[in-house]
Amino acid sequence: MTVDAVMDITKQALFLIIKVSLPVLLVSLCVGLAVSIFQTVTSIQEQTLTFVPKIVCVFLSLVLFGNWMMTSLVEFMTTLWTNFGMYAGG
Repeated sequence: MTVDAVMDITKQALFLIIKVSLPVLLVSLCVGLAVSIFQTVTSIQEQTLTFVPKIVCVFLSLVLFGNWMMTSLVEFMTTLWTNFGMYAGG
């Protein structure tokens, strides 16, 4: 196995991590921004106000995107294990 092959697998894995985590992180960011604007407008400075909406929205985004996320991860691992003989030098 060459260094280029290792770098290619690493690049694919990192891109997959970013691609899979992006929807949940964007939902969390948008909800956090909306709650922050709401707190600024209403002058409510409750620290726990941000957690409940974020948790609910992140959970809903995991329910919504979970199938796609798992399918992407399974496809990557299947490809990786299918080509294992090539990586091991066989």
